[in-house]
Amino acid sequence: MPNDKESGTGISSQDISISDQIDAIINEPGDWRGETLSQLRAFIKMADPSVVEEVKWKKLSKPSGVPVWSHNGILCVADTLKSAVRLTFPQGAQINDPNKLFNARLDGNTVRAIDFHDGDTVDYAALEGLILEAVAINTSKVMCKR
Repeated sequence: MPNDKESGTGISSQDISISDQIDAIINEPGDWRGETLSQLRAFIKMADPSVVEEVKWKKLSKPSGVPVWSHNGILCVADTLKSAVRLTFPQGAQINDPNKLFNARLDGNTVRAIDFHDGDTVDYAALEGLILEAVAINTSKVMCKR
């Protein structure tokens, strides 16, 4: 499969900033899902100013890839589904969720997710708690390796 430079556009995904790539992913759905993802992105960056944005897992079924936010490891991953925006926390099973935000992928031993649907109200205070706890989990793992 030719890359974008080989196809004649002159631009490859490596030439586009991560921020611009995530902007493009946000704009893809063209509906409430993009707006929700944009709001979640802004909040994640506000909750953890040290967060690093990445785009991972580009493949034929998802050529744009998936937005990922990391701090000493992955904090959360966003995905637009047909009827939801999913925020997945790879270490979610270790995170205390007193407000019961996690509503998807509850059966696994590690991962937990939140599906946001059209019209949902986001409990940003509770979400901030999840993000900060994910940072603490990742940071403690880094400290243990030293």
